[in-house]
Amino acid sequence: MEQESVKGDTVERIAAALERMSPAPLATPDFDLPGAFVWHTEPDRLEAVENVARISLELLLGIERSRDILLANTRQFAQGLAANNALLWGARGMGKSSLVKAIHGKVHSEFSQLKIVELHREDLPSVSRLLNILRQAETARFVLYCDDLSFSHDDQHYKSLKAVLDGGIEGRPDNVILYATSNRRHLMPRDMIENERGSAINPSEAVEEKVSLSDRFGLWLGFHSCDQDQYLAMIRGYCSAYSVEIEDKTLWAEAIEWQATRGSRSGRVAWQYFCDLAGRRGVSINSRGVEI
Repeated sequence: MEQESVKGDTVERIAAALERMSPAPLATPDFDLPGAFVWHTEPDRLEAVENVARISLELLLGIERSRDILLANTRQFAQGLAANNALLWGARGMGKSSLVKAIHGKVHSEFSQLKIVELHREDLPSVSRLLNILRQAETARFVLYCDDLSFSHDDQHYKSLKAVLDGGIEGRPDNVILYATSNRRHLMPRDMIENERGSAINPSEAVEEKVSLSDRFGLWLGFHSCDQDQYLAMIRGYCSAYSVEIEDKTLWAEAIEWQATRGSRSGRVAWQYFCDLAGRRGVSINSRGVEI
């Protein structure tokens, strides 16, 4: 009897250990109120974001064409109409990420069923599990957002991305669309593509395999470095929005010196100068939703 009792205790301890090791079933998220979520793994879960870090759409200057195209595409999708996946590529600091978040905020205020879900690049292998969850939310529409997307030579994550763009046998859920940002138009380093041309058995097929990923985005929106007038207009727009008073002559001199010390000119640099200016003028600004 004592031996049987010991065996029973051992089995119970093993069962308890296995239960602790096994992740609890993923609870169905409440998609009614939150407008934004972040996808996490280990364990899988969608975490609601109450305050999204974004700025007003009106403050994004110099990218009006991309803004209008993406805004129209997002409105179509929110209304259940046909829309395209979008790749926002180009110069760093020119508002690619800010535009996605600002447009979601704008359209969400018009169509509350539109949600945004941030998916980190390193979590791409779990995307099929995420899609299965989003597929079940019949009344909600989801912009799946992947920021700073790119792939290195030995990175196979790009194959997981095809599940979102092509959908495989099941097809991509009708209520999901993908918006990705990248500094690279083809999501791969140029030398990686050139190495394929020189070392593959069939160079053209190897290159096609790599660059075809970006071809699966229906919208390509290019972001290019701004000129000096656009750079100064961005700063003036921030000054007007936050009631920071400064003469044009002083603004131009300081802003041009600031960009010279940074060695670049972009929306991000414009915002960084404005933060310095606002601090010197004793103006408090909201620290959330302002990074370009």
